[in-house]
Amino acid sequence: MNTRLFSGTGLLVTIGLFVAVNIVANYTLTTSRLDLTANHLYTLSEGTERILEHITEPLRLRYYYSAKAFSGIPQLQNYGVRVREMLEEYAGHSGGMIDLEVIDPDPFSEAEDQAVGAGIRQIPVNATGEMGYLGLVATNTTDDEMVVPFFQPNEEQSLEYDLTKLVYNLANPKKRVIGVVSTLPVLGSPANPLLGVRPHDPWTMLKLLEETYDVRDLGRNVTSIDPDEIDTLLVIHPKNLTEQARYAIDQFVLKGGKAMIFVDPLAEEDPTMPDPEMPMMLPERHSELPELFKAWGLQMLDGKIAGDLDAAIRVSYSGGRGPQQVEYLPWLQLEPKNFDRDDFVTNQLQVVNLGSAGILEPVEGATTALTPLMLTGPNSAELSAEAVMLVRDPAGLLQDFKPGGKPLVVAARIRGPAKTAFSNGRPIEDEKDKRAPADPGFVAESIKPVNLVIVADTDVLADRFWVQIRDFLGVRVPTPVADNADFIVNALDNLGGNDDLISLRSRGESLRPFDRVVALQREAESQFRDKERELEGKLEETENKITELQRASGDAGATLLTPEEKQTIENFRAEQLRIRKQLRAVQHDLQKNIEALGTRLKFINIALIPLLIGVFAIGMALVQMARRRTHRASAG
Repeated sequence: MNTRLFSGTGLLVTIGLFVAVNIVANYTLTTSRLDLTANHLYTLSEGTERILEHITEPLRLRYYYSAKAFSGIPQLQNYGVRVREMLEEYAGHSGGMIDLEVIDPDPFSEAEDQAVGAGIRQIPVNATGEMGYLGLVATNTTDDEMVVPFFQPNEEQSLEYDLTKLVYNLANPKKRVIGVVSTLPVLGSPANPLLGVRPHDPWTMLKLLEETYDVRDLGRNVTSIDPDEIDTLLVIHPKNLTEQARYAIDQFVLKGGKAMIFVDPLAEEDPTMPDPEMPMMLPERHSELPELFKAWGLQMLDGKIAGDLDAAIRVSYSGGRGPQQVEYLPWLQLEPKNFDRDDFVTNQLQVVNLGSAGILEPVEGATTALTPLMLTGPNSAELSAEAVMLVRDPAGLLQDFKPGGKPLVVAARIRGPAKTAFSNGRPIEDEKDKRAPADPGFVAESIKPVNLVIVADTDVLADRFWVQIRDFLGVRVPTPVADNADFIVNALDNLGGNDDLISLRSRGESLRPFDRVVALQREAESQFRDKERELEGKLEETENKITELQRASGDAGATLLTPEEKQTIENFRAEQLRIRKQLRAVQHDLQKNIEALGTRLKFINIALIPLLIGVFAIGMALVQMARRRTHRASAG
């Protein structure tokens, strides 16, 4: 046998097989990936995959990424690659329904003009005026367009959610309908000259929603709500709603409708005034849906308001000693530490202001799950709503306040199976006839898991808690001072999507810092700060001593130092030099430890791993040679 010919033929066959396998894999394994990242950054969530599978019309994504311009800005360059790879995953899982085009616009090119014209933000990259781009323009077949002007690297955790929401909204471009059931004049109210009532404009929050959604007033006496017609239900301050209205809300939710509900133990925007015939009786300004909440697995504590010493808003008031400022416990200014950072409704919020918010709790035996979206801090406790209404001095609430040591839930998401609060069907409408209207569509339990956002405050919607209105050339211009509107819009956007979109959670970040290096830096910096404080303390102490000695010597000898004073100064200078040497030693040790760690990492990555692979390969070769010798010996 000609072994040389055999070897040459085998080599050609091997090369041919290698090329064939690559060609086949390129066409058949385009969506197959092996994601070995710690947070599975390149693995799409099941909800995203289901949304991509149900796209029925082609979508075009034009991704503007200035790879060359960002070569000197590693953060933007790396994140641009991250976004591109994520978009490629979307295109690969869409079954050909997403056409992805990656564009690196050159300066003064037509592509740059298109990017700017579409609204992509220009990012200065150098002193010569060159601009970079990191944005997305997405369109569907009906010319609907959505633009991401700039992908913020610090918002990487919500990257998948934002992209999936964009794809879902383009694939489902119909304007969503928001149904409103409210006992507050959130949509405005007409004038009534007979009662001396002036007209009121809609609240700014509802004006904002009308810019994006089809907002419909269903009235407080609604008797039925069709989930096929109303996308999301907005229930605001359901005070004294009729049984028919509560039944309509119950059935809407059980039939798959999404809802955001605002209740309140003390609605400060409720215009109800005391009864003139009973002036000592407090006006009714609370709202609740106890039977519906119980069926959904939660409750709002009766007559209780959440107070938080740390989040209380500082207010001015006129007390017995004149104008004063004090923390008003019922008014809360919540910050990022008070929000669920894993839920897209709240994970980007910075400040949300609440007024006299209630407290939500799950009920025993609930079939649903209550997930807090907003909580107070540990220095919280329950306040009596009656006491808040009666106490005119905000400082009085602080006197007897005792923190309970645990956070209180003021807003929550409710998900899971639920049963109706009206087990006998539609309630009786006419007490005389004792009959209830027929309802052939009645359901006793949820068709699918209910999905609700419950907020124990209605004042979160009121203008004075989140926006300032300024008059500019006769035009009323709203200026937000808190993220209340972002919270409402995020919740409606999230609820308005399908269940797959709602199920998405925050993802990890691709940036993986060197934790050990950071720990070393923090340890050394802590030592440095301690030494620095020690030095500053001794410096202040010695300067005070010298000042006292000079003052005691009188004006005549103010410029003359005694031997004791001179010795004190010399001692301090010697101590100062000693501590400065120690500070330099700490910094030197810090740099030394970091460099040593870096050397070890370089050795592991550059030398050790290849060396281990080489040793393994040599070992396998020796084993193979030993086997051949054994085989030949046994054959001979």
